[in-house]
Amino acid sequence: MAGHSARHQVAAASSTTTEDGAPVVVRRSSRRTRTVAAFWENGTAVVAIPARFTAAQEAEWVHKMVAKLQRQGERRAAVGKRRPATDAALAEQAAQLSAKYLGGRAVPTSVRWVSNQNSRWGSATPAEGTIRLSDKLRPMPQWVIDYVLLHELAHLLVAAHNAAFWQLLEAYPETQRAKAFLEGVSFATGRGMADPDAD
Repeated sequence: MAGHSARHQVAAASSTTTEDGAPVVVRRSSRRTRTVAAFWENGTAVVAIPARFTAAQEAEWVHKMVAKLQRQGERRAAVGKRRPATDAALAEQAAQLSAKYLGGRAVPTSVRWVSNQNSRWGSATPAEGTIRLSDKLRPMPQWVIDYVLLHELAHLLVAAHNAAFWQLLEAYPETQRAKAFLEGVSFATGRGMADPDAD
């Protein structure tokens, strides 16, 4: 398109969200001549197109590429398509994890995100059946969030970090990987956040 510089031009797509509500952004580039690309970036579907594309071509390719992204499931792999954004979604995720890995035995009375946990990733109060997850987990991979959530669900069944407790987590395939991930984050940030524990 005449008058555009060689730098990327960014504009919102005519269809501003995907089917599951994720924002869509179109990036026009004069360096891109024929190819079209699409990828997930921080939860946003980005479609990169040549700057010379007409509005009709843009609309056509955005539709095609967003559909392709959703078919491939790339958002789930990159940023966690099913990442629980609300307390209700978190509670639903907890129920699914309990059913899959704990035989449905852990049934919390409430599960919610909190912003006041600076010394741990999550906490559980077995006597009340409540679970709280630090909102510092929100940008982390879904398998890490699932580990912390499952960790706290297990605390509803076994309060202490004993052999019986860790046996409950053996079925989850990402337990050791997630623990290492969180330890690495704690080390890197220097915040001293410990492995999740029950209150």
